[in-house]
Amino acid sequence: MSSDAEEKEAQFIPVRSVERVAAKRKVASYLDSAAPVSGTMSVSGSDKSVRRRVITPTSDPHNTDPLLRQRNSHLYENKPNGCERAFVEYNKIKWFWAPAFFGFWLLLYVAISIPACHHLPRPLTIKDEAKYPDRFIAERAENNLRQLVALGPRVVGSKENEMGAVKVLSGSVQKIRSGLGSANDIEVDVQVASGSYVHWSMINMYQSIQNIVVKVSPKNTNSTTYLLVNSHYDSVPGGPGAGDDGSMVATMMETLRVLAQSKTALKHPVVFLFNGAEENPLQASHAFITQHKWAKNCKALINLDSAGNGGREILFQSGPNHPWLMKSYRRAIKHPYASTMAEEMFQNNFIPSDTDFRIFRDHGSVPGLDMAYQYNGYVYHTRFDRAEIFPRGSFQNTGDNLLALVREIANSQELEDTSKYSEGHTVYFDVMGWFLVFYTETEGIILNVIVSLVAIGTCLYAFKLMAFNSGLKLEKLLKRVLHTFVVQLFGLMFAVAITLFLGWFMDLVHLPMSWFTHSWLILGLYFSTFLFGLAIVPAMYFHYTKEDKLPIGQRVQLLLHCHCLFLAFSTLVLTICGVRSVFVLMLSCLFYTMALIINLATKLHSKDVAWVIPHIVCFVPPFVFFAYFSHGFFVTFIPMFGRFGENVNPDLVVAVFSIAVGLLTCGFIVPVLHLFRKSKTIICALLAITLVCVIIAITPMGFPYRPETSVQRFSVLHAKRTFHDADNKIRRQESGYFIMPQDRRTYAVKHDVINMTLAQKIGDDCQKEMMCGLPLYNQRWHKTRQNTLWIPASEPLLGTVPAIKVTSKKQVSPNRIRYELQLSGPDHMALFIQPLNGAVMKDWSFHQAPLRLNFQPPYFIYFSWGVNGDPLKFWLELEKTNGDFTTPIFELGVGGHWTHHKEMLTPDFTKFLDSFPKYVDATPWPASYETWIY
Repeated sequence: MSSDAEEKEAQFIPVRSVERVAAKRKVASYLDSAAPVSGTMSVSGSDKSVRRRVITPTSDPHNTDPLLRQRNSHLYENKPNGCERAFVEYNKIKWFWAPAFFGFWLLLYVAISIPACHHLPRPLTIKDEAKYPDRFIAERAENNLRQLVALGPRVVGSKENEMGAVKVLSGSVQKIRSGLGSANDIEVDVQVASGSYVHWSMINMYQSIQNIVVKVSPKNTNSTTYLLVNSHYDSVPGGPGAGDDGSMVATMMETLRVLAQSKTALKHPVVFLFNGAEENPLQASHAFITQHKWAKNCKALINLDSAGNGGREILFQSGPNHPWLMKSYRRAIKHPYASTMAEEMFQNNFIPSDTDFRIFRDHGSVPGLDMAYQYNGYVYHTRFDRAEIFPRGSFQNTGDNLLALVREIANSQELEDTSKYSEGHTVYFDVMGWFLVFYTETEGIILNVIVSLVAIGTCLYAFKLMAFNSGLKLEKLLKRVLHTFVVQLFGLMFAVAITLFLGWFMDLVHLPMSWFTHSWLILGLYFSTFLFGLAIVPAMYFHYTKEDKLPIGQRVQLLLHCHCLFLAFSTLVLTICGVRSVFVLMLSCLFYTMALIINLATKLHSKDVAWVIPHIVCFVPPFVFFAYFSHGFFVTFIPMFGRFGENVNPDLVVAVFSIAVGLLTCGFIVPVLHLFRKSKTIICALLAITLVCVIIAITPMGFPYRPETSVQRFSVLHAKRTFHDADNKIRRQESGYFIMPQDRRTYAVKHDVINMTLAQKIGDDCQKEMMCGLPLYNQRWHKTRQNTLWIPASEPLLGTVPAIKVTSKKQVSPNRIRYELQLSGPDHMALFIQPLNGAVMKDWSFHQAPLRLNFQPPYFIYFSWGVNGDPLKFWLELEKTNGDFTTPIFELGVGGHWTHHKEMLTPDFTKFLDSFPKYVDATPWPASYETWIY
């Protein structure tokens, strides 16, 4: 039989396997050379006629030559069994099994991954205490929280924070002290401290803020190395602070009780720091680690914070460079939840928050573990962060972990000299909350390289076997591999492009954040779009090259092998770049390689469809893990987009996240769709899902916000602005509502809020006035000041306005002048300094870092005070090279904030606030801003 005939037969006769194709060719070769056994045929030559016996090929084995039947009997033995007939038709899976295929993976996600992500232990009650005397009791912690939150918002400088919270916490400690056991002692100290440090580009200055410090020590100990446990009891303006961070304070207090009453002595003392100024930000932790008498003895840290209200606390920072801490965590922890990826994202500023962990690390060189709640971040820093919604099971989860971890580290040998165990970074992650996987960065590099090389080698071996079994030359098969790899890359690029386009489009048509409340819309909007793009390009390639000699099952395997090669090479590159989170790609390669080895060992790789079974079975564990991992990721990040600011397109960010998660979870699943009949129709159904979700986004269901549960945030200041000229005369004065949006959809309230149509961007003032002429509250406001709004309004009711007094002015050299000043005012103020007319700030009494590091003016000094409001005295030295001090030398602006004075809200301001929709959480306070030129 000619090669043309072979190809024609391959095109029109269904082929069930590569082995049978090879056998058919053997049969054809035999027929050409066999002696005639039946039939006759007359062939005319040039001068004679030849009669030759030929064989007519037949598919009926009973009409086949007995000799051929014996030699090729295996061709007729592989008939489809009942299972194959139910699932397979013409070497493809029947199309109606596609919904079951999608449903299978969705069921794994819903039934296993999501419950594992939200699982909490059974909380113990006070009645259980007799049975478990040495256990953490969740009900006691809950009572601690309710007692603290009952005070209301606890802002630095307020009576609730400086008197009420201190009284409540000191009383709880004294009660614990009265029931002290025989093994440990308790010492208590209330620290009042003043100081400053540089936070980003701002000098963060504090005066008379408070800490409650409790040390639990084994009796008669001579140990000089302590474990530090920290959380903060202050809150943001207007927020009850139940989740952030009253819950962790309550957990620490209950842990302190259990340790104090325990009959077992600790090896090393434990210092419990209840810090009173974290939201300012991070002032009290700085005060402790730089000034407290016990600070120098603290050699390890457990920091407890919150970006939500309940759930499981996640370990998202460790060390740095102290793997022994992760070993202690792995040994002690009862409900592990940890992620290297969260650590890398947090440290690269993907998360709009900061914690005391950075202060202890940078200013005290104390290594540690940083843990925080992140569930229900919708209520974080809002008035809805209440104790009533905090799950009791979260107390038990964190309490079990904290108590075990404190005992483990406080009794560890490494705490005696932590410098001996500083060995580098670590890679860590929990598996479904069941156990922790942890290894050093060096071990991670070795593991990544080995798995990647094994994956590459296994794929290359699979290519060789495929060439042999298909009868193709290896060179021709590798050419197909190259084509398939290019198609895979084009598919990935197309999927990325259309997913990002949709994110841009949703923002363009004013539909961002439609998934904010109904997060499942992300699956339809962005996951479906990405999966469609990833699948449609290979589908079209298969369609236009359907005459290829390789069966579709083999071609899909090529696609999967190419995807594995892409991940393996990506793993190697990212490992070289020092990205520890690349372990997720390594795991994908590992499990795919396992499935491929099984298929090669069992020779299922040569089958048209059967190879899919090991492939699916082996990918179930990584899929469940990646889905669990990704669900926690989205549960954390979706609420954060409500405070990402107006500059960020949240849909574009969610599109990027969906691309990464989709590639991770479905990269080895999508190619299987090509094995289904009507595969292009199935793939286009994904696009139809996207269109349906776009329509839902337009409807009221797609509106992002809901009252109390998923609110829109605004900071609204009733402000008065006064600007003086060089003659100390008022050149401009006005009052209004200064509005700081915190997400993309500021326009959502345009038609509801009084005079919102009169709101004007502050951009013009940013060109004319220092710091846009606004009473900026902190560094984050400073960064986004050009997006703020101003609505003219009546004058606010203010307390004692900030006042600047020049106490001394003298020329200290021919080209340098010195001003001594003092500032008085409310407990939260901002000071801005802008040198003028060629003057340069050469020295001052503030922190020296901005001058030493050549920060660009205007300089920003944030100042707050706690229990003592004495005026702040400071001095400035400026230099002018020409020595001419007759012209203005510098401009000084002062912002005043009355963050905890509800009685100062005017009727007009209250009416304005009431006009906001019910789904808005507006945080209001009066403020002032005044400038002078010297």
